[in-house]
Amino acid sequence: MGLRGFERRLENAVEGVFARAFRSGVRPVEIGRRVERVLDDERTVDVRGRTVVPNEFRVHLSELDRERYADVQDVLERELAETVRARARERGYSFLGPVSVAILSQPQLRTGRFQVGGRMSEGPGGTGAGSLVLPDGTRYPLGDRPVRMGRQADCDLLIDEPNASRHHAEIRPDGDGYLLTDLGSTNGTKVNDTLIDRYRLRDGDVVTIGSRHMRFEAL
Repeated sequence: MGLRGFERRLENAVEGVFARAFRSGVRPVEIGRRVERVLDDERTVDVRGRTVVPNEFRVHLSELDRERYADVQDVLERELAETVRARARERGYSFLGPVSVAILSQPQLRTGRFQVGGRMSEGPGGTGAGSLVLPDGTRYPLGDRPVRMGRQADCDLLIDEPNASRHHAEIRPDGDGYLLTDLGSTNGTKVNDTLIDRYRLRDGDVVTIGSRHMRFEAL
């Protein structure tokens, strides 16, 4: 993954709008390379021996370049965040909190010039980063509070699925990770096609409730 196909994914997402943005003096792949460089250059080792890297990035463009990218900014920020996660997986990096990228304007910059800054920001309650990627590609972030999943309207993550119980399963913080617990559901909860009662989630695990598949990402 990483930068391979980065511009192609952007172009497919926004079609003709992206072609207009490409007239800017700054190309997305240049920003992606710089973000990866900041990720590598600012890594450090924590007390547990993990290689920890920045998880919050600010990309500063000239006012003109920022204006040219205005129509694709959300897509670009999202794809840059995915590039950061992919780089971290490849190199075994860890984050202290969720990954985010913001594109901002900097009046002092000339057209075609840009700056990238990164910092480490701890997740709420000291919990590391984690999210569920839903079937439609939506990312549901996990934080320092339990997330109840099921068919009942009072669930945090509603599973509109006939084989889901009203209160089907729960994910709660557990140290620097997350613990998935089945709440006595009728049809059970699976991880990687195996029924579980309690399970500490690992990056890439696929959680199944009924016919609904959700991928857990620890980064």
